[in-house]
Amino acid sequence: MNKTAIIWILSVVITLASVIYQRLTGPTHPVSGSVEINGENIEYKLLRTFDTVSDAEMIIEVINQNVTGEIAWKRFKSRDTLLTEPLPRKGDNLIVTIPKQPMAGKVIYQVALIDESGAKYNLTDKPIIIRFKGPVPLYVLIFHITFMFGGMLLATRTGFEAIFRRNNIYRLTVLTSVFIFLGGIIFGPIVQKFAFDAFWTGWPLGHDLTDNKTAVALIFWLIALWRLRKNKDERKSVIVASAVTFIIFLIPHSVLGSEIDYTKIEQP
Repeated sequence: MNKTAIIWILSVVITLASVIYQRLTGPTHPVSGSVEINGENIEYKLLRTFDTVSDAEMIIEVINQNVTGEIAWKRFKSRDTLLTEPLPRKGDNLIVTIPKQPMAGKVIYQVALIDESGAKYNLTDKPIIIRFKGPVPLYVLIFHITFMFGGMLLATRTGFEAIFRRNNIYRLTVLTSVFIFLGGIIFGPIVQKFAFDAFWTGWPLGHDLTDNKTAVALIFWLIALWRLRKNKDERKSVIVASAVTFIIFLIPHSVLGSEIDYTKIEQP
């Protein structure tokens, strides 16, 4: 296996690892786990994001008919009083339902199971926040994900090209810049518009870290490209851009994203 192939394989492995880490640590990844009640192992998956097309419904299989459940919930950033409701049962399943919210509306909720003695088992130590978003067309997501993943992969690959003083630094820098621009600056805002009815919620309009980190990454790559045009042997700026891209894309997706503050739009 030649050196180029090894570098590409290493770049793919690093990129996949960072994508998986970002996904698993992000605020939209479901909270999963299990709890044992009277000898029955009960598994659950609680959602933290859902489309605005319907109520968010989750199913928890609990075969023991004597085990019941309840949900305590209210809209996040609202003056609502916490509402506690029993979970309806359908056969062997307890049904958790979160009322549909508008785009960027959030609900904070906590689910508990209760055995026949009245002992309560909270499924999570702290309440969970679920955010509702508008449905995004599949073709838009495909373009966005393809270019963003490609940009992350190329950023890593270009960094290795500069570290090992190889010959394709400029070409790979151009490709990296183009992919990050298309994925984050063109298709990213389109996804954002479908999901939350806003093209851009990063600086200076908001605090969305997803928007901000994409802009920062692109700026570093444009600087590297500018310096390469002045000096084809420039490597430091490319290595810095690659490192910055890797670090900032470890920040979980959707952190500090769009949300409705119901206290500001509703009368006290």
